[in-house]
Amino acid sequence: MSEERPQNESDEFEEIVEAETDRDPDLAVIEAGSRTLRAQSGPPQGDGIPSRPADPEVDRALREVEGELAKRWPETKLDPSLVRIESLMDILGSPQRAYPSIHITGTNGKTSTARMVESLLGAFELRTGRYTSPHVQSITERISLDGAPISAERFIETYQDIQPYIDMVDAQQEHRLSFFEVLTGMAYAAFADAPVDIAVVEVGMGGSWDATNVVDAGVAVIMPISLDHTDRLGTTPEQIATEKAGIVKQDATVVLAQQPVEAASVVLKRAVEVDATVAREGMEFGVLSREVAVGGQLLTLRGLGGEYPDVFLPLHGAHQAHNAAMALAAVEAFFGIGSQHARTLDIDTVRTAFASVTSPGRMEVVRRSPTVVLDAAHNPAGARAAAEAVTESFDFSRLVGVVGASADKDVRGLLEAFEPIFAEVVVTRNSSHRSMDPDELAAIAVEVFGPDRVQVEPRLDDALEEAITLAEEEGEYAGAGVLVTGSVITVGEARLLLGRG
Repeated sequence: MSEERPQNESDEFEEIVEAETDRDPDLAVIEAGSRTLRAQSGPPQGDGIPSRPADPEVDRALREVEGELAKRWPETKLDPSLVRIESLMDILGSPQRAYPSIHITGTNGKTSTARMVESLLGAFELRTGRYTSPHVQSITERISLDGAPISAERFIETYQDIQPYIDMVDAQQEHRLSFFEVLTGMAYAAFADAPVDIAVVEVGMGGSWDATNVVDAGVAVIMPISLDHTDRLGTTPEQIATEKAGIVKQDATVVLAQQPVEAASVVLKRAVEVDATVAREGMEFGVLSREVAVGGQLLTLRGLGGEYPDVFLPLHGAHQAHNAAMALAAVEAFFGIGSQHARTLDIDTVRTAFASVTSPGRMEVVRRSPTVVLDAAHNPAGARAAAEAVTESFDFSRLVGVVGASADKDVRGLLEAFEPIFAEVVVTRNSSHRSMDPDELAAIAVEVFGPDRVQVEPRLDDALEEAITLAEEEGEYAGAGVLVTGSVITVGEARLLLGRG
């Protein structure tokens, strides 16, 4: 680590990090890539992650909107109530009822599944709106039309269009609309304005009182439930499932991933209460076979209407195969397959849709020689899935981890999931104020890995450099790699530092 950072670049980086630390993490559109890391080779662009606007005026206007949003309650501060978002929807004329929707909840896999659902619907020539969170790099990623994030200009216009109504609701309520509530209102308004044929909506947290739950979705997708956000959702699978089952509406179809028995029981009880139809992974649909392929995996899926062989998915890991099965069943349910129709979707269209799927920050290769992989795992279940995927899909002779995690997560559980596969781990932090102090993280890492396998680099750019250096120590052709993980924010910042922004 003898390489000196040019003074002007060092000052710029410090200024950015200092500024970002004071902002809400969900507005952290990180620009800290002022220092280019060595050998920025990697896959081509085209993953739908927008950069900062090139036009200075547009960039200034976007920063103003971000600044206004930053003054509101962040996503980490919650009030289990739909009163404010319902008031906003009422005053906007209920834009969320202008189109059908597929609503997705669960602990892990929501965003990847939403992107797959979007790709499938688009392949069948439907105009889609997708709302997901958090973002990897740009806040505009959260609201997509036709498979691409809305432009900065459209994001600004949407905010300005509904701002008077936001002010009216703020004036009527005890607490102002939160950051997430305003963004949800913007998404639903943008979808109605487009207009879209269908909205694909990812829950922010939980389900029952999540701001997105003002939609009356005909298809409710419940991804695997595990322990996360236990301070807000509950400390058992049953409690968490109760919150998440709140998205299941009257007469809907529930697409249910494989779950702990106690969580599945809660969802099935809710389905009975509202006369919903349930399609269960492993029963009515699922993954029949999968094999690792170059750049991804080859799947045979059983859908609600029959089998879909030879489906190439350019994503790594068994968990992504299960996400694909969930997405396929959700789209079949939307088209009435399995209830009104006993047929499959057109297989060539399905294959084309899955082959085009991207999921930035999820087992994403951003550099070669040595290979650097990014994965946004931030809880033990996600970390276990990532560890299995990297072991299966990459034949690394040695793997170095870079971990920057949020202080409110089960960091020990996350590190324990990675312990079998990391030869060494470099602990660091991202620019969010929620990021765990590197020394505190290191203390836990030493207990898990032992002192000889842990290094501390408080700055993420230095941590990446150190990990790459450690991977290169085996020689150019030795096959060592780096996995950057622990937080969506860590992955987003690393992505920019590695030249993908």
